[in-house]
Amino acid sequence: MIYTKEVEMMCPVAKGAKHDPAPIPEEGKWVKVKQIGDISGFTHGIGWCAPQQGACKLTLNVKNGIIEEALVETIGCSGMTHSAAMAAEILQGKTILEALNSDLVCDAINTAMREIFLQIVYGRSQSAFSDDGLAIGAGLEDLGKGLRSQIGTMYGTKEKGVRYLEMAEGYVTGIALDEDNEVIGYQFVNLGKMTDFIKKGDSPNEAWEKAKGQYGRVADAARIIDPRKE
Repeated sequence: MIYTKEVEMMCPVAKGAKHDPAPIPEEGKWVKVKQIGDISGFTHGIGWCAPQQGACKLTLNVKNGIIEEALVETIGCSGMTHSAAMAAEILQGKTILEALNSDLVCDAINTAMREIFLQIVYGRSQSAFSDDGLAIGAGLEDLGKGLRSQIGTMYGTKEKGVRYLEMAEGYVTGIALDEDNEVIGYQFVNLGKMTDFIKKGDSPNEAWEKAKGQYGRVADAARIIDPRKE
């Protein structure tokens, strides 16, 4: 350790006050965090890239400072989806401090890592008050059946109005309109379920029919339009 001459000339003064870190909630316990290994939690962070072309939702399950599970969801940028594939391989097994200082390939994913780090080291995790936290695999449960991200894609113009393209339930195939051309419902196909049906032996046409669904007053529609063509 190198000290300046001014410091070397100072007389020593004993440190009296001992002020420990404030305890934070972690998996049903109050913990005074003094090192990375003290940190556990399951939570999410949202990030965006410099041109704000795309966004990332990052979900981590941390146990004793180590990332045991990582879910990387991206939208809006084709390159970001490939970066997510690399990030998901990079993240698991690292400490959260290592991950914070690792290049996760994409600005949005790096920003999401920063945001999730801030939450988890301050005890703002989803599992803060859950005894022993959430099991490894909880990230997949967030995706639901079919293991697909929940995405909403809507488009609208002043001239032609709104078009629903993708809902949490799936790919929108039709928008139900009433006599005044106002939206009263929509039809969709759950692509995750459809793929599962095909894997189990159904033909694509059978799977398509079985994976169909609708929401709203579709039965009362004056007409149903294809949002991608009409």
